[in-house]
Amino acid sequence: MKLSKFKYNLPQELIAKYPAENRDESRLMVVNRAKGTIEHKTFKDIIDYVDEGDVMVFNDTKVFPARLYGNKEKTGAEIEVFLLRELNREQRLWDVLVDPARKIRIGNKLYFGDDDSLVAEVIDNTTSRGRTLRFLFDGSYEEFKDALYALGETPLPKFIDRKVEDDDAERYQTVYAKHEGAVAAPTAGMHFSKQLLKRLEIKGVDFGYVTLHVGLGNFRSVEVEDLTKHRMDSEEIRIDSKVVKTVNDAKDSNHKIVAVGTTVLRTLETSVSTAGHLCEYEGWTNKFIFPPYDFKVPDIMVTNFHLPLSTLMMMVSAFAGYDLLIKAYKTAIEEKYRFGTYGDAMLII
Repeated sequence: MKLSKFKYNLPQELIAKYPAENRDESRLMVVNRAKGTIEHKTFKDIIDYVDEGDVMVFNDTKVFPARLYGNKEKTGAEIEVFLLRELNREQRLWDVLVDPARKIRIGNKLYFGDDDSLVAEVIDNTTSRGRTLRFLFDGSYEEFKDALYALGETPLPKFIDRKVEDDDAERYQTVYAKHEGAVAAPTAGMHFSKQLLKRLEIKGVDFGYVTLHVGLGNFRSVEVEDLTKHRMDSEEIRIDSKVVKTVNDAKDSNHKIVAVGTTVLRTLETSVSTAGHLCEYEGWTNKFIFPPYDFKVPDIMVTNFHLPLSTLMMMVSAFAGYDLLIKAYKTAIEEKYRFGTYGDAMLII
């Protein structure tokens, strides 16, 4: 499978800059793999496609305010710092990306806040854009985190191309977000409202939760034509005994497993037995799914409409079938569906 097969012309105006007014009232395209059909619904109609005993698996990661703006010592040059992950709690060490990277060297100090209330020192170069920062802070760890997050901004993807607004802190997050650690939201889950989850629960649908802390690798461009040569960034995942039992009991009873989003798809397929059972796991995954791929765990998938040449689109095409997905995307453009993080949803059955 080649990279060029995932190129398509996406009109700029179809990239959603804002979410739907109500989470569960986005549009929903229902793609039936067996029949090759496409239907147009509203997201809350998803309840009609699951039955009692089926399991919806969600990613309960929580996005933190990862984007900071600061200034370099002496020159005062503005620097954007994107927090990736905490390396050492006691020493206040963080892996970050900096922009513009060429201006930042080991030993430089960066100042954040109107009163320079937070200071960081560059102590390592990890990649061309990556750096390790040590934040210089005398207070407790809780005070440090409060100060860091007070200065941070909701990390909307760059392609949304607007300033972050107050509502984004809530809307760029699922209603069931629990475990902090993501720098990008698991977007398919953002369509679920508390009311819809309650209706699904009343219907008898079971819920399972895995954790994958979404990293910036989701937005990293693929630079090789041969997809077998692409390497995904590693992301931290957790599959506990509770979700393992929920999923495996449902599979053994011939109930359907619904993967809510590409992050859940990757997590479920990272730790599975040859018999198709989910296994407990805590660690890292760099699994890259693209066609052809034989899925062991999920039967149904919920996802958004992804940008051209993205690994997310490649993963979805492995689940839907390449030709059917291209047909669905062509239809979505004709029907003016909204694409990207804040866009509409697709249900693949």
